[in-house]
Amino acid sequence: MDSGGSTDMTLAFELEALKALADPNDVFNNARQWTEYVGVVSEKPTYVVTNFTRKHRVRQDFFSGPRGVEESLENIAQQFDTDRHVFVGVDEDDEALAEATGWEFLHVEDAADAAGWTLASGESEAESTQDTSRDDWP
Repeated sequence: MDSGGSTDMTLAFELEALKALADPNDVFNNARQWTEYVGVVSEKPTYVVTNFTRKHRVRQDFFSGPRGVEESLENIAQQFDTDRHVFVGVDEDDEALAEATGWEFLHVEDAADAAGWTLASGESEAESTQDTSRDDWP
């Protein structure tokens, strides 16, 4: 990915954007080569983010915790003083949050294209974890 010539960057993924990528662990490992800090923010409860990142072996430098995305982005920008703060999201709401907090916004498909990351197939995380219990199982 072209980081604008500087690796002095903090990169935040909205959880849904991270779920849209085929190999989140590979994405984070790749991003660590050209960023200072990389992590996940979400409106979801902390345990949802933690479960996802553990399952995919993603080691994050920060996460939103019990805060919402907007407050998290503001706090992260203050805590991680880098030249650039880039928020990877999935929709106009994410773009509006980035603008409101002074972060650059990058749609997950554009980020994947620029960095050479593979997007997940059409099956979403929710579909892949659907209840697949059998009728003959108690």
